[in-house]
Amino acid sequence: MSNKAFSPTPLTLHPSTAKISEVFRSIQGEGPYAGVPQVFIRFFGCHMHCSWCDTPDSIGDGKRVYKEYTLPQLVRTVGPLAKDCHSVSLTGGEPLLQADFIKLLIPHLKKMGSKIYLETSGVLFKELKKVVGGVDIVAMDLKLPSSTRCRPFWEEHAEFLKIAKRKDCFIKTVISGETTREDVVRAARLVSAVAPRTFFVLQPNTFDLHNGAVGKCRDFQTVCLKYLSDVRILPQLHKFMKVR
Repeated sequence: MSNKAFSPTPLTLHPSTAKISEVFRSIQGEGPYAGVPQVFIRFFGCHMHCSWCDTPDSIGDGKRVYKEYTLPQLVRTVGPLAKDCHSVSLTGGEPLLQADFIKLLIPHLKKMGSKIYLETSGVLFKELKKVVGGVDIVAMDLKLPSSTRCRPFWEEHAEFLKIAKRKDCFIKTVISGETTREDVVRAARLVSAVAPRTFFVLQPNTFDLHNGAVGKCRDFQTVCLKYLSDVRILPQLHKFMKVR
């Protein structure tokens, strides 16, 4: 993607700030866009505490380290990094906890020529409504309670997917050594009922690669293909390459 020459528009009308863990350039490591260059804006904070979370600092379970960015500061930081990048990833934590700020941010990222890639837990559908008009790609998690050790979010996921399917949306669900067949079948049926052609990723938990997660993914793929047309097993590429 070719980016337009970046010339920040003066931003003085919106004093809002966002809590940001880090801003950096790397490659996307998950799902169908694995390998493309992106700028990552990692928003601080999350409403969930998944047992396999690989960014505990960003959700406050580790170090509570973040910087408060104003809108102009963040735009100026992202601009030089975004040249020749495929997209800007809004990730976390859970970025939609700061949806009001993101709604203000998106138009300025668009002026740079950047596509907007939203990586989210797939739960906060009311917040998604605020920003979905400016989002190009939705990387939606589907949280299986046997994997996350959190409460179920089936109804929230269904409502979220009804909105997200309007965009280029794919679903990722993490498979751990504890993931149950029952949860995977319910997830596949949920997606089949709402958006059956959605690209569906079974992602083996990186911490459980030698604890049965890969074998479970292979078994669960067969199960999911009874309900969905495109189900793939894709690990976290960036973990193997040892990059952020």
